[in-house]
Amino acid sequence: MNAVGIDISKGKCMVAAMRPFGEVTLTPHEVTHSYANLEKLGYDIIGLGENTRVIMEATGRYHEPVAAVLHEMGIYVCVLNPIVIKQSGAGSVRKVKSDKKDALKIAKYGIDNWTTLRQYTPTDAVRQQLKLFSRQYNLYMKTSVALQNNLIALLDKTFPGANTIFDSPTRADGHQKWVDFITSFWHCDCICRVSQNAFTERYQKWCKRKGYNFSESKAEDVYISSAGHFPTLPKNANTKLLITSAAAELSAVREGLMTIKAEVIRLAKQLPEYDIVIGMYGVGEITGSQLMAELGDVRRFNNRKSIVAFAGIDPEVSQSGSYQRVSNPSSKRGSPHLRKTLFQVMDTYLKRSPEDEPVYQFLDKKRAEGKPYYVYMTAAANKFLRIYYARVKEHLNKHYPEQDPPEL
Repeated sequence: MNAVGIDISKGKCMVAAMRPFGEVTLTPHEVTHSYANLEKLGYDIIGLGENTRVIMEATGRYHEPVAAVLHEMGIYVCVLNPIVIKQSGAGSVRKVKSDKKDALKIAKYGIDNWTTLRQYTPTDAVRQQLKLFSRQYNLYMKTSVALQNNLIALLDKTFPGANTIFDSPTRADGHQKWVDFITSFWHCDCICRVSQNAFTERYQKWCKRKGYNFSESKAEDVYISSAGHFPTLPKNANTKLLITSAAAELSAVREGLMTIKAEVIRLAKQLPEYDIVIGMYGVGEITGSQLMAELGDVRRFNNRKSIVAFAGIDPEVSQSGSYQRVSNPSSKRGSPHLRKTLFQVMDTYLKRSPEDEPVYQFLDKKRAEGKPYYVYMTAAANKFLRIYYARVKEHLNKHYPEQDPPEL
């Protein structure tokens, strides 16, 4: 019985192997993440004997090439959450932190927990790409909100309220009418210092050029709204550069955002549970796709408690002797992206108040009991996730029994 501990870093890893009773069979040594070196490492591991398992921590994207190569060579690979290794201790009261010690510590964990190790199975390409696109969507959305707030703050110095003039929805290409408008009419003096007829004619030409509907009454409203302001930035080349550059950045990011959104939805539709997830109350195309991206194949979870713990919305336990803590915070050990998506779904329940939905009934019950906002929202997310697990797992087992679920 050999446990190979691999401490992963960017572009390299530290490898050590251990047998029961602390016998070191491979002294800690460094291996770079080239295919030739990883293949050689695989043969070295195979040479240790049949009863050999490799244990490593999940370290973002850095562990993926190591795990993939060793798995392809038929080696038993186990990928663990780093916090599991951290909490296991190293059998010493001394605090030592080095790659060599960490590799031995991981190997020792493998020996101590041999029977509970779970084999790594690579995620299929569609789910992996969906997760990456979903994360990129969150990043682009965060950037878009920051750029929009920045543009509105700049407009308060040149054209206050310009972002509220139009209520047209965002187009499929990501463009918004008010953003395109202030690119051409970046200062209120661009409008109010000319006659209304001259502005109306210019606005009509602008709508035709940009593909927006023209309304003479809207042109009149815009002209009136541009008057009476006291801009704190003058109408000059520097001010124009500030506004138009900020607007161009926002439009570019939103174009990329809509492209990524379309790809997220396209990938999600290829998953077998898509219709079941989208059919759940409060779940839209994006939130449903993000749920499927973060949770993956739910059959890898042993039970509903496992999926709740994976999301990090399970209450912590704090008890010692006669002490029993009554109110415990959630563990928050899982993906923050998943918790954010669940919170968005619960927010939909809260706003729409569907009286016949079990999740809302449970949420409303906790709220009526006087529970704080985050408590009843987390409790409702817990219930929603259990329902999600039951429905999706039943659907996959019924319609796709031949597919083997990946290990967690």
